[in-house]
Amino acid sequence: MEDVLEVYARPVDPARPLICFDETGKDLKAHMRPPQPAAPGRAARQDSEYARNGSANIFLACAPHRGWRLAAVTARRTSIDVAHLLREMVDVHFSEAERLVLVTDNLNVHAASSLYHAFPPAEARRIAARLEWHYTPTHGSWLNMAELELSVLARQCLDRRLPDVTTLATEVAAWVEARNTARTPITWRFTLEVARVRLAHVYPVLEP
Repeated sequence: MEDVLEVYARPVDPARPLICFDETGKDLKAHMRPPQPAAPGRAARQDSEYARNGSANIFLACAPHRGWRLAAVTARRTSIDVAHLLREMVDVHFSEAERLVLVTDNLNVHAASSLYHAFPPAEARRIAARLEWHYTPTHGSWLNMAELELSVLARQCLDRRLPDVTTLATEVAAWVEARNTARTPITWRFTLEVARVRLAHVYPVLEP
């Protein structure tokens, strides 16, 4: 926890941008009967019955200081998917950066080993050398600022029926474009000093 909070407290460095990375799932559901739009004196209606069309995964990366985020809709959440998204960030979105300061939870695919599952060793090592990895503690994934963005995504975009991967990807892309155009930043106020007071119970008790 203290490691992540110290990372968040660092001065903004264009050569080492802070990137928070996480993912979420979305159940795909289609209407069995066409919904009825709102009309004067009547709210919009939809039938409670729906058709299940499987599920999809959404990766989300955000640069809190820049008000930037990237989302990718995939069929699964595998090490290969993670590796390709990391390479895209390193080579496309932050090609001028010396190194990306990456904050993730400790899921098994959130590791440099994922790069070696997707690319030849030399390429995997090249990408890994551009990443400075920091992990949130077990049961402390809420310390990852990407979870704040996923919460906004859930409320503003995902809180409805989306029937298929194509529709989901289109809607998520529109949400990302709107957020990036507004350059909405994240203001983090949970500092190391605050943590030591509010979470004093998680620290070991030292004998006098």
